[in-house]
Amino acid sequence: MAHVPASERRPQLVRAAIDLMTREGVAAASTRAVAAELGVAQATVHYTFGTKKDLYRAVVEEVAAQFIGQVRAASPGDGPFGEQVRTLVHALWDAATGEDGRCVLLSEFETLAMRDPDVREIMLGLQRAIEGTATEMIGALAAAHGLTLAAPASRIAVHFLSGFDGLTARHLIRRHPGEQPDQETLEALDVLVATTVGLCLGEAADRQGP
Repeated sequence: MAHVPASERRPQLVRAAIDLMTREGVAAASTRAVAAELGVAQATVHYTFGTKKDLYRAVVEEVAAQFIGQVRAASPGDGPFGEQVRTLVHALWDAATGEDGRCVLLSEFETLAMRDPDVREIMLGLQRAIEGTATEMIGALAAAHGLTLAAPASRIAVHFLSGFDGLTARHLIRRHPGEQPDQETLEALDVLVATTVGLCLGEAADRQGP
């Protein structure tokens, strides 16, 4: 393969690693396998990233950037505050589960983070980025409606994401990535929307919708 500048080779290797990990799992993505995926020498991977930790970080950052970009691009539509929250939550759900294998990929990294300090550091960075994005979007939506949140946006974001992560894990176990969630999961997602809106407004969420 002709010489390619490192600035171009890096994103190529990241995409190759993501494709390989999505198909076969994180454990299958040795530097040799990633190199073979792109059709380059193994030394090219080592030269570009230095360590496997650097490769992992680049993969997680790219998947996270795609995920956060999809959510930020979602329009809340028109309507009351609760309806707009629901629209954004479902956009988040589509971004998390709609891309075949991507959600599973991040879940694998989360599992690795429990025993690998290097991966833990990477995933903590991802967690901060996602919580920061959720905090910002909750605050912006409330401001657009002239609402004063009943609890700090950061606290509401952590509450919501904790429940959302649990529902995502439930979906992954019960269904393959990309498939439609079962009715119980959809109902639980609406309950999560209701409790989140309730926290925002300082109201008890006693119904299954915003």
